[in-house]
Amino acid sequence: MATRDNKAEVIIPPNTLRAKVGSASGKVMLDPAVLKRAEMAMDNLRQEFSGWLAKDIEALANAFSVFAKSPTADNAGYLFRAAHDLKGQATTFEYPLIARVAASLAKLMDGMTSWRASPLPLVAAHVDAIAVIHRERIKDISNRTALVLAEELEARVVKTLAKASQQ
Repeated sequence: MATRDNKAEVIIPPNTLRAKVGSASGKVMLDPAVLKRAEMAMDNLRQEFSGWLAKDIEALANAFSVFAKSPTADNAGYLFRAAHDLKGQATTFEYPLIARVAASLAKLMDGMTSWRASPLPLVAAHVDAIAVIHRERIKDISNRTALVLAEELEARVVKTLAKASQQ
């Protein structure tokens, strides 16, 4: 009968990043010119974020329109992917509340099992909320109105999914 040795070995990989960007003293030394160029590049990208986000919101609205006319599994998948993509990108685009509402919509679409019985008004409310948050440029996560709206949508999704699972 073989016995097991219960001793664990901890392996700590070497930190080679410090050697690449820092000094021997351990302090990270970045070239100020490189840092300034990186900040300028990010500022230039930020100007494009709103346009990119608008395209993603338009894709979501188009996906909803197709789904509302024909609530099939394929169209539900298209709507789910649009919401999921928006959830992942909105925070990068500095719209965390859009990410939150898109996450709620993705949860709803992922949790529904019968597309014919899907709650189109609730889906529409998510799509509309995202459009309003973008149109009003609500980037502050403490915006009371947007927070209440997001919380209400999330609560309705939970109730809808619970009801759907009982049927």
